[in-house]
Amino acid sequence: MPGLLRDPVERALASAVAALALSRGMFFAVSALYFTRGVGLSPTAVGIGLTVAGAVGVLASYAGGWLSDRCGADRLQQWALAANGVALLGYALARDVVTFVLVAACVSASRGLQSTAQMTLLARWYVGPERVAVRARLRVVMNVGIGIGTLLAGLALVVDTATAYRLTVVLVGAITTLGTIPLAGLRRRVSGLAERMDASASTEAPRGPSPLKDRTYVTSTVLNALLAIHFALTSVGIPLWVADHTEAPTVVVSALLVVNTAYVALFQVRASRGTQDLRTAGRSVRRAGLLLLAACLLFALAGHLGAAAATGVLLLGALASSAGETRGEAGSWGMAFELADPARAGAYQGLSQTGLALALMLGPAVVTTTAIDHGTLGWIALGALFALTGTATALLANRAARSTGAEAQPADGTNGAVRTRG
Repeated sequence: MPGLLRDPVERALASAVAALALSRGMFFAVSALYFTRGVGLSPTAVGIGLTVAGAVGVLASYAGGWLSDRCGADRLQQWALAANGVALLGYALARDVVTFVLVAACVSASRGLQSTAQMTLLARWYVGPERVAVRARLRVVMNVGIGIGTLLAGLALVVDTATAYRLTVVLVGAITTLGTIPLAGLRRRVSGLAERMDASASTEAPRGPSPLKDRTYVTSTVLNALLAIHFALTSVGIPLWVADHTEAPTVVVSALLVVNTAYVALFQVRASRGTQDLRTAGRSVRRAGLLLLAACLLFALAGHLGAAAATGVLLLGALASSAGETRGEAGSWGMAFELADPARAGAYQGLSQTGLALALMLGPAVVTTTAIDHGTLGWIALGALFALTGTATALLANRAARSTGAEAQPADGTNGAVRTRG
């Protein structure tokens, strides 16, 4: 990734994301067992607590846009990441349901603030195709880091004691906090960064309408949130479906996760090329919807086959789902950046991240009440939702592109919304 060597902002972001991803992968692997065995909570208490925390994260994602516009996205990114590390350390002190919910809410809130601040930083500092390209490379770093973190956490799983899980949680918090180091002093090291980050905080800065009044952006956010429900396929849908509804061996779940991680790492950057153009972004999301429909049909088919055939079909489904994921993410980033008002980048990215946070919170319930509870018909309904959402997004993108094209263009022939750095 040559961009990581040339650009100090991307280099700092990539280092911070690598630390966050490594800790997140470790946490994903041990959290459920730590909460039940280390803290002594029931699975129901864990589920309710994490749902409450997810709701707090949704609110924080939106508030993060307001704070980014007023405090500077780079500052908020660093502060929120540090707060996330401290909050994760708090899990090691949790001893009952109340403290667990409080800590989980702090973790979710700081994560929501951090994700919105990162998107706002990208929106303010980079221009045109750079924004989506950098976001795609950071996604690759995130996926690879999560994979490595998951493998490292295997040591705690082998030991399988409450102490091993608690030590892993402490390490997770420490690594996350270390991710703030490359972000420290970034605006002093990079000429022009402070001015760009603080542009909207000035009393003389133009103030556009709230993004909530921008019907095109709100519609785009809702559609992207519906498509983002597909993330719950990997985390919840596939493991439950394989274990309880197919003849395939349970170990296939791990193989499918590896397929997803590898595919995203190899093809996310390629899938993101050109999606700074609204029409291209819309087509990318439409293809994502169709690929996710194909994946859902394949997963449903696996429930009617023998072990060997089911395994092969599940792998094909995982490939289709991963291809849909990379294209859907690329298209949604392009639309989130290009449809936003540059004068209120934080507010717009906050709304976009709020939609994503809602999808991540509600996605498991949607997947379980459709595909897992209703089998083949549920998978078909879920796939149809993705396909229709992708088609509607493409239509919206085309309409927005026509509206943008009707505006007066500057003398140099570039789109008036494109800005230059520094």
